[in-house]
Amino acid sequence: MIRALVTLGAVLWAAQAGAVSCEKVTHDAKRYTVCEVDAANQDLRLFLNDDNGDLLGHFSSVNDALADDGKRLAFAMNAGMYHDDRSPVGHYVENGQEQMRVIANPGPGNFGLLPNGVFCIREGRADVFETLEFVDQSPDCQFATQSGPMLVIDGALHPRFLPDSTSVFVRNGVGTSADGTRAVFVISDDYVTFHEFGSLFRDVLETPNALFFDGNISRMYERASNRSDVGFSLGPIVGVVEDAP
Repeated sequence: MIRALVTLGAVLWAAQAGAVSCEKVTHDAKRYTVCEVDAANQDLRLFLNDDNGDLLGHFSSVNDALADDGKRLAFAMNAGMYHDDRSPVGHYVENGQEQMRVIANPGPGNFGLLPNGVFCIREGRADVFETLEFVDQSPDCQFATQSGPMLVIDGALHPRFLPDSTSVFVRNGVGTSADGTRAVFVISDDYVTFHEFGSLFRDVLETPNALFFDGNISRMYERASNRSDVGFSLGPIVGVVEDAP
């Protein structure tokens, strides 16, 4: 369960999906769905293409692919920016195989709003790294996806975030604990600024590092509440896999 303290009336609803815990949280009058994953023990993966190399793109397609192995999704969300053909904009690793190199230079759009970062899933843990730190440490990620900007960097908000910004979207992202055992995934249920979104991770969820996945196209799947947001095809998807009954 989410351990951080929240403002009065923040927790509106909670559901259990195996060891994935999702809650409705309100912070500074903005609503969010927050899902916490036990990264040390849960089967957390990234998905892009099927065994034939065809784009998965939808939560239902991931479930179809997992069904062959007697598995299914407990939870999932989109996990990083992508090009028109749905290929990852930045670094991407799946099942230990690098499909896209690290992009460390600045560029247009939110991805190039440095510092950006990498979400890395390893044996027994998951971590958000600032990109240059990721390059320096070169962790052995079984799965990795690069996105940006960073929301929280060593406990501080991204320096470019403005409290009075007028850029608001539905946004999603992930934060991790210092020991790598907690991966906290969030999608906003209201339109929020980067400052508001990052502040939730810093002040409420207390994750020292957090990464923005995307905005406007953000979608989530959660089996326990029968939530499965639909729309056009996505690029990388992150999800927790469980045994099917």
